[in-house]
Amino acid sequence: MAIALKQRKSMSSRTAHRLRRQVRGRKKIAGTADRPRLVVTRSSRHIVAQIVDDLRGRTLVSASSMEADLRAASDDKTVKARRVGELVADRAKSAGVESVVFDRAGNRYHGRVAALADGARESGLTF
Repeated sequence: MAIALKQRKSMSSRTAHRLRRQVRGRKKIAGTADRPRLVVTRSSRHIVAQIVDDLRGRTLVSASSMEADLRAASDDKTVKARRVGELVADRAKSAGVESVVFDRAGNRYHGRVAALADGARESGLTF
């Protein structure tokens, strides 16, 4: 996978560093039918988790803090991230997925990303 990343003037150096980390990680991480990839996408307000089979190019299950029941909750973002992890793990189990490869997409394994991973592990997803 040849991906070139050139920093644009409008791009902050923090964003450029994260995208470089993401590209480096995607060279090493690939999901299969047996162990699909759990992708975490984080913004300043929300967090999204998807389980992707890279061989077929399909999203198997997903969960997001933008869903109605999580959006209505008045918890902080870290608690919502843990709930998203639990939700994606439950949906993955019902789809027949037990084990995944964790793709943090260049984000540090800290805070909300770690909370999502902990919630998914507590609900029975192994990675």
